[in-house]
Amino acid sequence: MEKRILVIDDDIELLEILDGVFTRNGFQVETVTGTNDIFKTIKERSPDLIVVDYLLEGVNGGDICAQIKKNPFTCAIPVVLMTAFPRVLLSLGTYQCDEFIEKPFDLDHLVNRVQYYSETPVISNNIN
Repeated sequence: MEKRILVIDDDIELLEILDGVFTRNGFQVETVTGTNDIFKTIKERSPDLIVVDYLLEGVNGGDICAQIKKNPFTCAIPVVLMTAFPRVLLSLGTYQCDEFIEKPFDLDHLVNRVQYYSETPVISNNIN
């Protein structure tokens, strides 16, 4: 069964690249440029893993990660946080992300890390 990945980034070109790369590596991919309600998005998409950019238009990807990790229904979903500004992120904390990937990144490395975390079973992503 294909693992579902939700990728959140406001860079359309990067979303297209990641969609293609993850799809070729056996994942079912959902991409969004942002979200006002991460829990609604998770409920609709049922991801096994989330990849989110740190800097999104109008929202902080780190805050999205923290919300996911604080919610008992979503805390087991692995979150990979990406950023082109690692010093800023590291000075503020990692928002409890499971993996931190610095942009620009090697696609093989990113796929490797996503494959690693996708093998970890999600306990529950049922959101009431």
